[in-house]
Amino acid sequence: MKLDKIDLKILAALQSDGRMTKLRLAEAVNLSPTACWERLSRLEKSGVITGYTARINADRLARRTTVLVEIMLKSHQQSDFQRFEAAVLKEPAIISCDATGGGVDYILKIVSEDIDAYQRLIDKLLRLELGIERYFTYVVTKNVKATDPLQSLLAEA
Repeated sequence: MKLDKIDLKILAALQSDGRMTKLRLAEAVNLSPTACWERLSRLEKSGVITGYTARINADRLARRTTVLVEIMLKSHQQSDFQRFEAAVLKEPAIISCDATGGGVDYILKIVSEDIDAYQRLIDKLLRLELGIERYFTYVVTKNVKATDPLQSLLAEA
């Protein structure tokens, strides 16, 4: 689907405030309400907009520990990657897993109750014999910036 500047403005406005009224959205992107509604419907039907959610400040609910982990596997056969990735998908504490190139196979982002809970998760992954050769742990002490990856694209709109 080809998006133009108006489509990107609609997406940027909704990323900023997904609860805005259709009339306010139309005003924000300088369109008539009908034209804006048609574009919004097209974006939803095409799957560009997949839903509307709330951003929750998890720290207000419970204090958690965030850990970044570099993982290197012993072997690099397709089946090794598949086995590791299948195990990662089953673990709710692993909130992000990126396969990377350049020496490290995966970077995980884990959010756990505390360091002990994190270590129990790592011990479990090691017991599963997923082919982990080495792992490096980095405890996050402060989040400096966290935005949706689309923000850079939408900021240009």
